[in-house]
Amino acid sequence: MITKNEIIAKLTASTSTHVKVAVADIDGVLRGKFMHRDKFISALDNEFGFCSVVFGWDVNDQVYDNVEITGWHTGYGDFPARIDGNTFRQIPWQEDIPFFLADFESPLSRDQNVCPRSLLKNIIAQAETAGFKPIFSQEFEWFNFVKADNAAPQNSFRDMTPITSGMFGYSILRMSDNYGFFQDLLAMLERFGVPLEGLHTETGPGVLEAAIQCSDALEAADRATLFKSAVKDIGKKHNITASFMAKQTKDLPGCSGHVHQSLWDLNKQNNLFYDKEDELGMSQLMKHFLAGQLYCLPDILPLLAPTVNSYKRLTEGAWAPTTLTWGIDNRTTALRVIEGGPKATRIEHRVVGSDVNPYLAVAACLASGLYGIKYKLPLDNRHTSGNGYKDLQHGVLPRNLHDATARMAQSQIASELFGQKFVDHFCKSRLWEWRQFSEQVTDWETKRYFEII
Repeated sequence: MITKNEIIAKLTASTSTHVKVAVADIDGVLRGKFMHRDKFISALDNEFGFCSVVFGWDVNDQVYDNVEITGWHTGYGDFPARIDGNTFRQIPWQEDIPFFLADFESPLSRDQNVCPRSLLKNIIAQAETAGFKPIFSQEFEWFNFVKADNAAPQNSFRDMTPITSGMFGYSILRMSDNYGFFQDLLAMLERFGVPLEGLHTETGPGVLEAAIQCSDALEAADRATLFKSAVKDIGKKHNITASFMAKQTKDLPGCSGHVHQSLWDLNKQNNLFYDKEDELGMSQLMKHFLAGQLYCLPDILPLLAPTVNSYKRLTEGAWAPTTLTWGIDNRTTALRVIEGGPKATRIEHRVVGSDVNPYLAVAACLASGLYGIKYKLPLDNRHTSGNGYKDLQHGVLPRNLHDATARMAQSQIASELFGQKFVDHFCKSRLWEWRQFSEQVTDWETKRYFEII
C-alpha cells in the first residue's frame, strides 16, 4: 500500500506538472483526463467529478436510450470518482508522466453498482472474507496491422495489411522481422508495471500472443486493462495498429483473452486448488469452484463474450469452446485444468475473448467459482478427455449476444452474483449493442441478395 505522502513525493520528483487519470467504462475502454498536479493531490483525500456519461454511451460515444443510471433524464451530471493511489505508474513512452486509475467506489456514488472495477473489488472482498486470496492472470491474442493512412476512412480497417505474412505460430523468424516492436513491448510494459511472462507469434498473419504475469485479482485486471491500451500506444510508435477484436476474419481462428485463476490462503503461502492426495491433484475446493463456473457460465456469458463479434469466435474447430465442458490440459473445452503442482495448479477459462472488459471477466470467473464453493456444487468427474466440441452431455453455449443477454437479464444467478442494478444496466447496454448491429446492412447481405434475389 502506498501512502499519500509517498505519492506526493513521487509527483514532486516528476518533471511533469500534470497527472494522467483514467477510469474503465462498461466496455473496458479507458476514459481519462490530464489533471494538474495540485488538483490531483487535493483529490487524493476527496472525490473528484467525472461525467456520468462514462456509463451512458457505447464505444462510439453514442448515448444509450434504454438505461436508467444516466441519460438525458439525469442531465448527465458528474459522478464522484476516487483515485486508487496503489495504481501509480509512469508511462515510459510518454516521458514518464505519472498515471493513476480511479473508480467509483464511494458509498455516496449513485453508480457504485455499475462500475466494473468497483464490482470486481466487491467480489474480491467476498473471497477474502471467506479466507481466499484470488491469484489471477490474463493472456491475450491480437492482430497487428501496418498503420492506415490517417486520411483514410474508418472502414478502410478491413483492408489493412498485417505486419507479417503467412501462418507461422511461435515463429522466431517473424519475431526478428519486428524486433523493435517486440523489444519495446517487453521493456516498456515492464517499466509500466505490466510484466509479461511470455510473448510470441500466433497462428495467422500479424497475430501475437502475450501472457501477463500473475498477481492478486484486482492487480491482474488492472494489468490486463492497461495492457490493451498500452499495446495500442506502443504500436503507434512503430506505425502499427493493434486490434483486439475477437474475430477478424472467418478464415482464421479468433483472438482469446484466457483467464488463469487459483485461490490461495490469505498469506499467499498455499495454493488451495492443489491436493497431492487427489488422483488429479485437485482439491475439493477447486472442484467446487470449477463446478460453479460450469453451472453459472450460460447465465453470465455476456461478461465473457460482450460484443456481437465475440460469438463469431466461439465456433467449432477454431480453438475456442462451444460446449459446457472441462478437461485436464484440454484446449477444446470451456475450462482447462492445468496440473502444475503446489505452485501452478490452476484453471484456465478459455471462453474469454480478447474483446472483453478484464474487470468484468475476472469478476465473472471469480464470482461463479465462489458460487460453487458457497453451495458446495459437485463436479462431474467425467471430464472430457477427447474432442470437447463433440461432448454435448452438459449443453452448449448461447449462440449470439442477443440470446446470451436475454438469458442473463432473467437470471436469478446473475442477480445473486452481481446485484440486480448492475445486471439490468449491463444487459441493457448489450441489447443496445445488438440493436446497433441489427440495424446495419452488411457487405454479406449486399453480395448475397443484391442481384440474385
